[in-house]
Amino acid sequence: MTEYSYKATTCEGKIVQGVLDAENERSAMLKLQGLGYVPVRIKLGADEKESFFSAETWSFRKSKIKTRDLLIFTQELNTLLTAGLPLDRSLMILRDLAENEKFREIVHEIIQHIKGGKSLADAMAEHPAVFPKVYVNMVKAGEMGGVLPKALSDISAYLERSSELKTFVVSSLIYPTVIFFTLAGSMLIMIFVVIPKFAQVFDSSGAPLPLPMQILLGISDFFINWWWALLLGLFLLVVWITRWRRSESGRYYLDAKLLKIPALGRLINRIEVARFSRTLGTLLQNAVPLISALSLVKEVVNNMVVAHAIEPIKTGVKKGEGLVSPMRKTAVFPPLSLHLLEVGEETGNLPAMLLRAAEVYENEVRIEIKRFLTLFEPLMILLMGVLVGIIIVSMVYSIFSIYEIPM
Repeated sequence: MTEYSYKATTCEGKIVQGVLDAENERSAMLKLQGLGYVPVRIKLGADEKESFFSAETWSFRKSKIKTRDLLIFTQELNTLLTAGLPLDRSLMILRDLAENEKFREIVHEIIQHIKGGKSLADAMAEHPAVFPKVYVNMVKAGEMGGVLPKALSDISAYLERSSELKTFVVSSLIYPTVIFFTLAGSMLIMIFVVIPKFAQVFDSSGAPLPLPMQILLGISDFFINWWWALLLGLFLLVVWITRWRRSESGRYYLDAKLLKIPALGRLINRIEVARFSRTLGTLLQNAVPLISALSLVKEVVNNMVVAHAIEPIKTGVKKGEGLVSPMRKTAVFPPLSLHLLEVGEETGNLPAMLLRAAEVYENEVRIEIKRFLTLFEPLMILLMGVLVGIIIVSMVYSIFSIYEIPM
């Protein structure tokens, strides 16, 4: 038996929490239902108290609303509505359960808007920084169709899969980033500490500097004397690129160049195709009209080249050309995705095929990243070894030259 902590609600809307023993999470859920509770949150292990040193205790962390907060809110709202609780009572329960203070305030405002006569979607639309347009439109479609719990379930799946892909990409870049900064740190120590100290040995001995050591000392002197200018130049370059990228023309130019880089371009394309397919498929599955769905997808896609390709697709759909035909003309989408969507159009099962295409390309992104890292990591280690090796060999050669030992 395993210990699970839980938070649940009674039929009257009262929140209860505690710990129980169960074989698995499902068994714990059935036990709570047997007690007449509606399980809202079940977690493995006893509920841990926050430490003073825990990041969650600090207000600046609690005020920031993350995707995880939105995902938990959506899952729990779906659970309560599926259990038959009214919307207003469900939201009041979630307001009291919310761990994030800022999110608790937003849920409270949503409750006030609903009491004032607004729909849930319209109330959420008042907070675009928390509830994106894709989210709001899916909720609106669920309310209009009387299937809000199903819409929330689909939104949860969408947020979860999107978050999984993003987390995988970010976590995969951690090790290469550590290697890069290790390499940079090693080179800076060599340039600012080791080489100048080593040069002092020659000054004290009066021996002439060998050519390799002269080159290294020249590089070291340049960085020591002009480090501030290099940092200033780098800062100004970053500011200029950032401002330029914020403009539509600059962002489009950079995104187009990224797509042309052999390995990286293919990876970015697959990420965007997966995002396009999953978002559009989830929207269509929740009865959002195709034209409206394409407009929403355009806001989700990060690469401007892919985003601009959506406009001619919308035009083609309006002309009655279907979805796949105008997509093929953009030359942005891979052949496999077009074949899958073509089958979806022919069989009248386009949303399911879009989600299938998303799964295919999300898996391909994972494979591509692993393949890229398999090549990149040894190259970075090799580069580190070569650069440090050149410096060490130059120093050893210089030492031999002091004592005039034949090489």
